[in-house]
Amino acid sequence: MVIPKPSKEGVTAMLDIDTGNDREAAEAPDQRRAPDLIADTLIAEIRSGAIAADAALPTERDLCERFSASRPTVREALAQMQMRGYVTAGAGKRPRASRPSIAAVLKGTGDHIRDILGDAEGGAHLEQMRQFIETGAAREAAKRADNIHLTKLQAALERNFEALGTVDFAPTDIAFHRVLVSIIDNPVILTLHDMFVSTMIAHRPPTDDNERYDRIAYDEHREIYQAILDSDVVTATDVMDQHLARSYRARLKAPRRAPEITKP
Repeated sequence: MVIPKPSKEGVTAMLDIDTGNDREAAEAPDQRRAPDLIADTLIAEIRSGAIAADAALPTERDLCERFSASRPTVREALAQMQMRGYVTAGAGKRPRASRPSIAAVLKGTGDHIRDILGDAEGGAHLEQMRQFIETGAAREAAKRADNIHLTKLQAALERNFEALGTVDFAPTDIAFHRVLVSIIDNPVILTLHDMFVSTMIAHRPPTDDNERYDRIAYDEHREIYQAILDSDVVTATDVMDQHLARSYRARLKAPRRAPEITKP
């Protein structure tokens, strides 16, 4: 669809023509910044279908001409649209129109959330969120896992066993939990899981005996798998809850001892 160009009277006039506002509204000054106006206008056109999903947006030069704006202003508007999920962009490629999904929005905000919750207390909050997600996932997996799910979970468990005592144990640990969460077939929950679990595990402090802790974790994974295989909802939920609680607490630093007082 060809999008008609507005007059050169400025972005505000263009918006009034495009949206069909009455004359009284057109005369009211719009306090929004030019990048916001441009982004909002293009987003409205994507929502209405005037710009089709996955269609290439006009070039920066065309947008500058259409909105009587500079390239930095247009680029800021496009960056806003990308952050809001209405534009996808790759290196050296024209931005394309997109429709945001919950999963895409969560991915876009994940880094900001990790920065805000980057301290010890924030890490504890994320661990708690993971515990809620994965205990629920274990419960649902025990109810609904089919043969394909069980085969994938067993394969992930086998890779976890093969990695005992090696640097590959943590990635296979993550993979086992991810396969389990994917059984409930909820992309939002899986995205939340993916956003934080890898980062949390990568930043955990080392233990005093990695191989021993790997074996404890693997044995708990094996118990979780067996409970899901047996459709034992209570055991699957309880073992997962205890597994995550133990894993977190095992890495908490021991409190410091007060120095002994030496008598004269």
